[in-house]
Amino acid sequence: MTKRPLHAADLNRRHLLQGAGGFAAAAGLGLAPGRLLAQDPISVAGIYTVPVEQQWVSRIHVAAEAAKAAGQITYTFTENTANTDYPRVMREYAEQGVKLIIGEIFGVEQEAREVVLDYPETAFLLGSSFLDDPAYPNLAVFDNYIQDASYLTGIIAGAMTETGNIGMVGGFPIPEVNRLMHAFMAGVREMRSDATFQVSFIGSWFDPPKAKETAFAMIENGADMLYAERFGVSDAAQERGVLAIGNVIDTQADYPETVVASALWHFEPTLQAALARVIAGDFEAANYGVYSYMKEGGCSLAPLGTFEGKVPDAAMALVAEREAAIKAGDFVVEVNDEEPTSS
Repeated sequence: MTKRPLHAADLNRRHLLQGAGGFAAAAGLGLAPGRLLAQDPISVAGIYTVPVEQQWVSRIHVAAEAAKAAGQITYTFTENTANTDYPRVMREYAEQGVKLIIGEIFGVEQEAREVVLDYPETAFLLGSSFLDDPAYPNLAVFDNYIQDASYLTGIIAGAMTETGNIGMVGGFPIPEVNRLMHAFMAGVREMRSDATFQVSFIGSWFDPPKAKETAFAMIENGADMLYAERFGVSDAAQERGVLAIGNVIDTQADYPETVVASALWHFEPTLQAALARVIAGDFEAANYGVYSYMKEGGCSLAPLGTFEGKVPDAAMALVAEREAAIKAGDFVVEVNDEEPTSS
């Protein structure tokens, strides 16, 4: 399913979620190489609906902190912002003269766009389920298109499961979750064509207890491998002695006997591309989701840590082959945004 511009019908659907909470990039934009440093650091503000420790938001926060440490930006942020407060916080930062506002508007799509139009001199780089729209010329959108890395973790999971029964716990069945699950499932089937999947969504971006209980139920139903799209799933796997696959961040050190592999998201290429445009003075509506692709350095397979040498050689050989092909552009992991279902 290809992402598309925002329309009224789509916004009505999105309102259902109101309760939810590198320099290589510069070269890709056709800008001159070199350090992206303005005469003065660019003022950046982050607005997040969850704690910055939450895995998805943490990747944005880490990239911003790195740019701050490099002297590229000044950076302030607001976390745990309710969707009802999000437009107000956007306005407050814009009124303060912040040059670039970053965040995620999955639960407040229309309201955020109304704010954007009121501050044409402010650049907005916001996570969204919808494509860029010239009607909002200062709003660039992004998403975690890390399906490449998710597919590779699926190959490993398919080789490590003994029963072929895999549980998958997600937050909401929206594109940024769905595409990763589908890519993971495709990877699993490379090694286990007979695999079955239990798929469930907890209706929250940050509810570890609920995710844990959902995972327990899947284990009771025979799952010996879990896809941990949300926090809490790996805790259940650890307690019950089954394996798990991580998402967005590397939690192998926290679950050394449980998390076999993880698909990592790197927000740095996305942020650097936006900063390059702000510096150049030509920031505009664009889809920055492409900078999450593996060939752009936006995602990777985490080190296996304690599972190094424990994954079957055939699976690791296929992972290496496909990773090289993905980076070379010779193999494309399908982007499927449709809601996955249990099998």
